[in-house]
Amino acid sequence: MKKYDVIVIGAGVCGIYMLYRLLKQGLNVLVLDKADGPGGTWYWNRYPGARFDSESYTYGYSFSEELLQEWDWSEHFAAQPETLRYLNHVVDKFDLREPMRFGAHVQSAKFDDASNEWHVVLEDGDIFSSTFLCTAIGMLSAATPPRIEGIDRFQGQAFHTYDWPQEPVDLKGQRVGVVGTGATGVQVIGAIADEVGELTVFQRRPNWCAPLHNSKISAEDMADIKARYDEIFAQCAATPNGFLHGPDRRELKEVPEAEKYAFWEDLYNSPGFGVWLGNFRDVLTDMDANAEFSNFIANKIRERVNDPAIAEKLIPKDHGFGTRRVPMETRYYEAYNLDHVSLVDINETPIECIDETGIQTTETRHEFDVLIFATGFDAITGAFDRIHIEGTGGQKLSDKWHDGPMTYLGMQVAGFPNLFTLAGPQGASVATNFPPAIETCVDWASDFIEHLFKEGVTRVEAKQSAEDAWVEHVKSFYDMSLVSNTQSWFTGYNSNVDGHDKLRYMIYLGGSPTYREKLADVASSGYKGFTTS
Repeated sequence: MKKYDVIVIGAGVCGIYMLYRLLKQGLNVLVLDKADGPGGTWYWNRYPGARFDSESYTYGYSFSEELLQEWDWSEHFAAQPETLRYLNHVVDKFDLREPMRFGAHVQSAKFDDASNEWHVVLEDGDIFSSTFLCTAIGMLSAATPPRIEGIDRFQGQAFHTYDWPQEPVDLKGQRVGVVGTGATGVQVIGAIADEVGELTVFQRRPNWCAPLHNSKISAEDMADIKARYDEIFAQCAATPNGFLHGPDRRELKEVPEAEKYAFWEDLYNSPGFGVWLGNFRDVLTDMDANAEFSNFIANKIRERVNDPAIAEKLIPKDHGFGTRRVPMETRYYEAYNLDHVSLVDINETPIECIDETGIQTTETRHEFDVLIFATGFDAITGAFDRIHIEGTGGQKLSDKWHDGPMTYLGMQVAGFPNLFTLAGPQGASVATNFPPAIETCVDWASDFIEHLFKEGVTRVEAKQSAEDAWVEHVKSFYDMSLVSNTQSWFTGYNSNVDGHDKLRYMIYLGGSPTYREKLADVASSGYKGFTTS
């Protein structure tokens, strides 16, 4: 059994940067990933339309000025192939590939009390040990296919969007069924609608969507961006969600009617998340303000969809705009104006089964050549649950988190020494612009690990009292937000996963600046809340 200082599970955005930091410290590090190459989310999600919903130049790493100046983004919101090329470029630029082992599917990770080490077992039987174990397994990496009778009987091509084949899938002229209208489904539908022969969309819960307004980045624009990177990243750091877009501090009632609607029109016609995160501050906290803006967006949907009956089916009735993560779309609503595109509301006509050639609903039969399942993920904790993670006394992490995650700072779990849950639940990274938040988490965790090695510490663990206090701190922000009233992966609901039918405090809603302050306070106080030996 080969021993390392640190094992990192995951070679995506988080794992790549954690490896970079740990190697700078001279540590012996192993990165394990089940894929055949680095990239994480951007390795797996190859479906048509997959792209950023945050501006490309805010998604890239900020730790290297040289990297920032040598990489040119081609679009304001880059597509998956470009992002994967970028991450491979980073890996090769900083010589990070050699410590990575691909095709390494982690089956279990158990903490050994006697040696204060983690023992990590792969599906192929290989075993490794390390003093510290870091999870960088992604918040949306445990895909959940729909639970429909006969799903394995279909004889055509069928796959979850997360498992989109690496080889090209020819959809031209094909009869295609898409199950799901979440963020992924919205991207797929808008991208393939003009290409396929027939497209049938099976919708359970419509989402509030807003136009992405993507565009190319000219050479002049890229030069300007490179000259302003310090300003750009400072602006992101100052906003609650780490994006360029921060809330308008006015309340809705303070703004004259004409000015209010002119502001909303400007937001709706601007690129990116401004329509969600740049709105009046009470739109996401006050039900009346939210209802008024939701009605504004509903009218936009009615304007874009020709058939009034279809438009009404695409307008959510069970939650307000922005209380779930807003899917950013390109010609999504216009797809339903095409003669060969149809919408099936499975609340009205539920799916009964899938057979060899199609889908049977209570109303009719639909035959397909290709089925695409855009049915989402067992978000944030799902990837942890799929690894047998065992702490002190044989305690399983999946058991501890059965009713909802419990962490300290979103970084450690009481009873699981030497485990750093990077990009885990209850940290800022899963609720904000991912890479900037990841850099915050990785910088803090890698600094802590460096401190521990220098002090000769071989065991560190979150105190139960610190964990309890952090969980209560996380819960307190849910009381101030409309997010807690909505079923979404933000709140732990997932009908495709048993037991995920109630509120689970998954994300940190206190905002990036507050989270950074909390981390800095813990570090400056000698890492209070932890026990070491």
